[in-house]
Amino acid sequence: MAALARWCVRHRLVVVLLWLLALGGTGTAAVVAGSAYSNDYEAPGTESGRAAELLDAHFPGLGGDSDTVVWHIDDSTVRAADVETTMSNALAQIGKLPGVSSVVSPYAGQGAQGNSSQVSADGHTAYATVTFEQQADDIPKSQAQAVVDTARDAETHGPDGLDVELGGSAVALTESASAHLSEIVGVVVAALVLFLAFGSAAAAALPIATALIGVGTAYAGIVLLGHAMTVADFAPMLGMLVGLGVGIDYALFIVTRHRRGLKRGLPVAVAAERAVATTGRAVVFAGATVCIALLGMLILRLSFLNGVAIAASVTVLLTVAASVTLLPALLSLIGTRALSRRERRRLAESGPQPELPTGLAARWAAFVERHPKLLGALALAAVTVLALPTLSLHLGTSDQGNNARSSTTRQAYDLLAAGFGPGTNGPLTLVGEVSGAQDQRALGQLAAALRGTEGVAAVSPVTYDKDDSAAYLTVVPTSAPQSDRTSALVDRLRDDVIPDAARGSSLDVQVGGVTASYDDFAEVVIGKLPLFVGVVVGLGCVLLLLAFRSLGIPLKAAAMNVAAVGSAFGVVVAVFQWGWGSELFGLGRSGPIEPFLPVIMVSVLFGLSMDYQVFLVSRMYEEWLETGDNRRAVRIGLAETSRVINSAAVIMISVFLAFVLSGDRVIAMFGIALAVAVAVDAFVLRTLLVPALMHLLGGANWWLPRWLDRWLPRLSIEPPECRAAARGARIPEQRAAAGDALDHVMTKEPDVRDTAG
Repeated sequence: MAALARWCVRHRLVVVLLWLLALGGTGTAAVVAGSAYSNDYEAPGTESGRAAELLDAHFPGLGGDSDTVVWHIDDSTVRAADVETTMSNALAQIGKLPGVSSVVSPYAGQGAQGNSSQVSADGHTAYATVTFEQQADDIPKSQAQAVVDTARDAETHGPDGLDVELGGSAVALTESASAHLSEIVGVVVAALVLFLAFGSAAAAALPIATALIGVGTAYAGIVLLGHAMTVADFAPMLGMLVGLGVGIDYALFIVTRHRRGLKRGLPVAVAAERAVATTGRAVVFAGATVCIALLGMLILRLSFLNGVAIAASVTVLLTVAASVTLLPALLSLIGTRALSRRERRRLAESGPQPELPTGLAARWAAFVERHPKLLGALALAAVTVLALPTLSLHLGTSDQGNNARSSTTRQAYDLLAAGFGPGTNGPLTLVGEVSGAQDQRALGQLAAALRGTEGVAAVSPVTYDKDDSAAYLTVVPTSAPQSDRTSALVDRLRDDVIPDAARGSSLDVQVGGVTASYDDFAEVVIGKLPLFVGVVVGLGCVLLLLAFRSLGIPLKAAAMNVAAVGSAFGVVVAVFQWGWGSELFGLGRSGPIEPFLPVIMVSVLFGLSMDYQVFLVSRMYEEWLETGDNRRAVRIGLAETSRVINSAAVIMISVFLAFVLSGDRVIAMFGIALAVAVAVDAFVLRTLLVPALMHLLGGANWWLPRWLDRWLPRLSIEPPECRAAARGARIPEQRAAAGDALDHVMTKEPDVRDTAG
C-alpha cells in the first residue's frame, strides 16, 4: 500500500487523468450502447417459470408488454355517445403509434355492444388493453410517453368529468424521476457535514470528488454489464446508493488520517503516503468484506440476483480503488489546504501538537466505562424494540397499487379494482401442452371446475395455439395480487383443482402470473436464505479472526451485524408493510416486502456493518497490543474513533435517506433500511453496546487458543511498522498524555465542563 500511495503521489497528474479518462470512456460507451436492464423474477425450475416458457414457445404474440387505459365518469356512462366517440378516437390514434402492436377496445370486438367484459357492471368504468411490440425493458420511454400523452389529450378534450388513467410496466417508465434529485440532495448534505468536520472546503471536496468519479465510472459500467447478463433496472441506483455512502466514508477516513499527519508536522507527500499505508489498508479490508457479502448472493444461483450482486460489487470495488489511488493524488495537489486556515496558522506558530482525546468523545468513552451494564441493557432493549416488527415480515407481490396516490398507475389500479374487482390487476395464467382429445376434455373440465372454485372471480375461454398442441386460459381472482388469499388460491389450484381435473389424462397445466411468479421466487429465496446468511456471516468472521486474532471479536461482530439487520427490517416492515407514514411521505400504499429484498439487504448491511467494526476495533486492538490493558484499550479506542465514525454515519444516513426522494418504492426501501441500519450501528451498537460488552468481558475479548494462533496465517490491517511510524514521538510521551487526559475525564466531577477539542 505504501508503494502504491508513493507512486500515486509522485504521478498525481497521471493518476487524475487516468481516472477522468476511465469515467469519460465508460460514460461514452454507455451512452452509445444504451441500457438493457431486465427484471426477470422467474426462478429456474419453478412452475411459474415453466408456464412463462410455454407461453413464449407456443404463443409468441403474448410476448409484448400489455398495458391498460382506464377511463371513468361519474355523471354519465362510458357508453354515452360523447364518451364513446372521444375514447374510440383516442384508442384508434394509440393503435397507430410506433411500437404499439394492438389495442383491444370495449367498443369493438363482440357484436354491436362491443366487449362487455371491459365495461364495469355500473357502466361508469371501462378499460382498453394496449399491447406493445416489445417487453417493457426494451420499450423506449418516448413510445410509452406518446401513449400517455394521447390518452391524456382525450381527457382534456373530452366531456366534463371524464377521468383517464393508465397502468402497466411501460407506462411506469414515464413516471420515473428524470433528474437525480436524490443523489444531489445526498451529496450536498454530505459536503456540508464534511465541511463542518474539517473546516476546509478543499478537504471537504476531496471525498465528494473521489466518490463521484468512482461511482460514476461504476454506473456506466453497470449499464454496459446489462448487455452481458441479467441486470435489474434498480441495480444502477442501488450501486449508486451504496457507492456514494461507502465511497465518501472511505475517503473521509483516509483524509482524517492525512490531516492528523499534517498536524504532526509531516510533509504533505509523507502524510498522504502514510494515510493510505495505514487507514487505506483498513479501507481495502472493509471494502473486501462488503464485496464478499454482496457476492454471497451468487450462491443462490438466481440470474436476477447475480446481476445485482456483481453490479453493486463493481461499484464498491471502484470506490475503494479511487480512495487508495485518486485520493492521495488529490491530497498531494491541494497540499496543506487539507487543514483549515486556523489549523495551518496554529501549526506555523506553535509547531506540531499532540492530539489528545478530549471533549465529548472522551467524556462519552469514560461514561460507557463507568456504566457498561446499564448502557448495554438500554442498547439491547432499543435494538429489540426496533427489530420486533421483523417477526411479521411478509414477502410477496408489490405492484402498482403500492405506488404513490398521485401517480397515474396507482389511480388506474384503483379504478380497475373498484370497477372490476381487485383481481383484475393480477390475473393468473394457466398453460399446458395438449395431446389428443382426452387432454382437451380434461381442459374443458378444468375450466368448469375453475368457475366453481373459491376465490375465482372469472375464467376466460380456453385458447389453443395454431396446431392445438398447447392451450392457456386466464383466471381472475377475487382478491388483489398481493393478498394472502391470492397466494392461497395459487396453492389450491396447484394442489387440488388442477390434479383433480387432469386425472386420467396426460394434461400437465402450469400456473403462472404475477402472484405465482413472486410466490415461487420468494419460496426459492427463503429456502436458500439460511445457507446464504451462514456463508456471509462465516466469511466475515473468518476475516475478523485473521485480522484481530480473537474469537470474541468476530462473534460479537456477527451478533451486532444481525442486530443491525433486524432493526433495519423492523423499520421497513413498519413503514412499507404496515403503512406507518408511507402515504404521508409519498412512499405509496402499504403492501408486502419484495422477495429479493432480504437477500440484497443482508448482503449490503452486513458489509456496511463490518466497516465500523473494523475502524473501531482496529484502534482498540492497537492499544491492546501496546499496553495489554483492556479497559484502557476500549476507552482510548472509542474516544479516538467515535467522532469520525459518527461523522461518517451522518454522511451515510444523509445519502441513504436522500434516495427516498427517487420516487421508486424499491429504492426507497433500500434507502430507509440502510439509513436505519447505519444509525443503529454507529450510534447504538458500535459506540454503546460493543464497548459496553468489551468492558464487561475484559481480557476475554482478545482470547485465542494457542494452537489456533499458531495455525492461523498472519494478517494485519495496519502493519506494525506502519503503526510505529504513525505513532512516532507519541510514544511514550504522547501516549501517556492521551491516557492521562482520559483518566482525568474519568475522575473529574460531572458538573465540570471540558471546553477542549
